[in-house]
Amino acid sequence: MDFELTEEHKMLQSVLRDFVNNEVVPYAATWDETGDFPVEALNKMVELGLFGLHLPEEYGGSGDDLSFVIACEELGRGSGGLSSIYITTVSLAIGPIVMFGNEKQKRAYIPRVANEGATVAFALTEAMAGSDVAALDMKYSREGDYYVLNGTKIFITNGAEADFLVTFATRDKTMGHKGISAFIVNRDTPGFSVGKLEKKMGLHPASAAELVFDNCKVPAEDLLGEEGQGFKIALKAIDSCRVSIAAQSVGLAHAAYDAAVAYAKERKQFGVEIARHQGIQFMIADMAVDLDAARLLTYRAAWQQQATGEVSAKEPAMAKLFASEAAHRIAHKAIQIHGGYGYTREFGVERIYRDQRIMELFEGTSEMQRWTIARQITGLR
Repeated sequence: MDFELTEEHKMLQSVLRDFVNNEVVPYAATWDETGDFPVEALNKMVELGLFGLHLPEEYGGSGDDLSFVIACEELGRGSGGLSSIYITTVSLAIGPIVMFGNEKQKRAYIPRVANEGATVAFALTEAMAGSDVAALDMKYSREGDYYVLNGTKIFITNGAEADFLVTFATRDKTMGHKGISAFIVNRDTPGFSVGKLEKKMGLHPASAAELVFDNCKVPAEDLLGEEGQGFKIALKAIDSCRVSIAAQSVGLAHAAYDAAVAYAKERKQFGVEIARHQGIQFMIADMAVDLDAARLLTYRAAWQQQATGEVSAKEPAMAKLFASEAAHRIAHKAIQIHGGYGYTREFGVERIYRDQRIMELFEGTSEMQRWTIARQITGLR
């Protein structure tokens, strides 16, 4: 399968690289320390048109999946937290509306993201429902022209800042996945509130919030898709987001790799630059191979999605699995090359190491990716 970046894609990559170098990299450590939501950077990203890159053209987007992956990689190179806010909004959270929304819902919500940079959350995870999506406890019932939601979600990226969100609840837990439905919930909906904010290992600018639904009354017109379709909607959204997480992982890995190579060429031990030592050279070589392989798998999955217009399960899972684990290996070696300095916050590899760790966890753990890949290969369910 042959693919390569067009001149337009290369131009976008260059523009994004300059933006990240000037508007993200200088502030990433501060955002990490304070945990502040990077409003100014996000506003500038709206001005660059980044929020509409892969959203449908008829709703204000550009409809270009490959451009979106380029953006995810470059933003990941600058800040794991900023890129998580962006990816959650324009892929995981708005994706269900793009794929399953009716015309009224699409026209009401997609342009708010594409043109205004509205922040969106995807509220699925619960205390007893992570990888096991069908185990939701949050309940819904129908009361006239409303659906009433009761329950709690946890670890929700963008949960504290979201202008609106997509969430999932079950009518009857005994029905398993067939009882789950999806709903669009606006921030000012009565009965909705933000609870505890988690203190995380990394991705500090991106909130991970508890969301509380206490007799939350959602207009019936904000049911997404049909009743009982929520399980399918959730899985499709997660499948479609995996390529962007792979690209984010490549960006983080790229940043760690660049920092390690630069440091190895400057740092001297035993009278020479440490890059001259065979042990360091072997680490750099392994990092380079991991980085290229991760990028190729990621861009192959994005190119396939763009060419076919369909979201497959296997290739995105392969890209996400390899890229996330490669980012871990590369960040580990980057700290090793920096030695004691790598363990301090003075050097950015410490932050990258913390940020990349969750790449192997969210939107499906590495174990879930292996399960998905194997099922696609064998055809066994």
